[in-house]
Amino acid sequence: MEMRLESLLEKIEYECLCGSLQTEVDRVVYDSRKEVGEGTLFVCLEGTRQDGHAYAREVVERGVRALLVSRDVQMSDQEREGLTIIRVRDTRYAMAFISAAFFGYPAEKMTVIGITGTKGKTTTSYMVKSILENVGRKVGLVGTIEVIIGDVHIHAGNTTPESCLLQEYFSRMVEAGCDTVVMEVSSQALKMHRTQGFVFDYGIFTNLEPDHIGEGEHADFDEYMACKGRLFRQCRVGIANADDAHWQQVLQGHTCSVETYGIEKAADLRAENLQLIKKPGELGVTFTISGPEGVKTEAEVAMPGRFSVYNALCAAAICRHFGAQTDAVRRALLEAKVRGRIEPVRVSDQFTLLIDYAHNAMALESLLRSLRDYEPHRLVCLFGCGGNRSKLRRYEMGEVSGRLADLTVITSDNPRFEEPQAIIEDIKTGMHRTNGKYVEICDRKEAIAYVIDHGEPGDIIVLAGKGHEDYQEIKGVKYPMDERNLIADILARRQGGGAV
Repeated sequence: MEMRLESLLEKIEYECLCGSLQTEVDRVVYDSRKEVGEGTLFVCLEGTRQDGHAYAREVVERGVRALLVSRDVQMSDQEREGLTIIRVRDTRYAMAFISAAFFGYPAEKMTVIGITGTKGKTTTSYMVKSILENVGRKVGLVGTIEVIIGDVHIHAGNTTPESCLLQEYFSRMVEAGCDTVVMEVSSQALKMHRTQGFVFDYGIFTNLEPDHIGEGEHADFDEYMACKGRLFRQCRVGIANADDAHWQQVLQGHTCSVETYGIEKAADLRAENLQLIKKPGELGVTFTISGPEGVKTEAEVAMPGRFSVYNALCAAAICRHFGAQTDAVRRALLEAKVRGRIEPVRVSDQFTLLIDYAHNAMALESLLRSLRDYEPHRLVCLFGCGGNRSKLRRYEMGEVSGRLADLTVITSDNPRFEEPQAIIEDIKTGMHRTNGKYVEICDRKEAIAYVIDHGEPGDIIVLAGKGHEDYQEIKGVKYPMDERNLIADILARRQGGGAV
């Protein structure tokens, strides 16, 4: 695919510092480690750790003939000969529009649904995909766990990919016959303009709590909230959780029409009559969805907690715009399963074991409080904390589990370049602020074997932190480690009489 540079710049303001706008471009690249050549437009991005402008001369020496910059780059007249340099105010913002143009504006050929919020994005996106496929749509997905294009599943690097990769995925979805895409939209993606260059048909707000605040993320909660709000100046229809205390602030200055859903407050779509369901090895909720004109639908989700109802209600609020019938919605919600999100793994008829991605204090508290509602014999929480991350997170998670779990099993989770035992000691600092009982087992597989072997009738056991992850990161290397495989191996060895 080749396009003239002039065509790629048609929707942005720019200044041509030198060279020709008729330059042919066959790829857009922002990472100097990637293959580049004469047809490459190299975009100089300013990141928190690296500045692409510093690599401009290097890529030119490797054959690049077109640069996109936000400031001048030091080059001699001889080096600039035959080179086209385009200057814009923000290269990351411009790259989003350039990428959309390069791939032929694929988002315009699909219905695009974007979901933002602190929690619920992943589960809701899978529910939406399931419901819409039940009504005959062909749906692509972009999210934290994976990108789905037809039958192709691609491991996700970021919740929302960089704009040039996102547009490539959109293009591939169009080629695969997708008419709809549902995607998670992170606050970082909105801050870094990854989702510019197109308009969302539907923008969704799930909830907002303090998270992703710190070096390299958001300066404070106000910035975090403001970045979430950008979605609602880039969509046609906004759908918000009316029960969230921040929803009106997030949507302040919106340019879209607005609809709401909720449980507690008056909303366009409401969930009523919540009833918890507890079955051997499975937890869920039944509820009634009340819509406009008094229409009511009975629904059930095979996932525990009020937050599961919020996710389901959000999915229903989206899908009613697609003519989804009651039976399709009910069936899809009941069948919805999301890897690593309160995911049940059957190990016994006597107790329930769940895998969940909760990896900070806020998420862990929400999870454990929801599971408490099911009145378990014991609530057992197994978790660790990542290395080279805030010690405060470790103290907080230890304190939360100490308060809310009957037994905590402290173990390892992506120690990175730290010693696992040092991380465990930090977690114990938080535990000691409570009277919670705990054991420490550094090896995660041994820890999982312990909770399975010591499970008591009526227990709810949650393995927190890893969720969908299938690796353990140690000293810069990601080693394969999927908790489902660990559990299967533990059970197989128990049946065979071997040790773990």
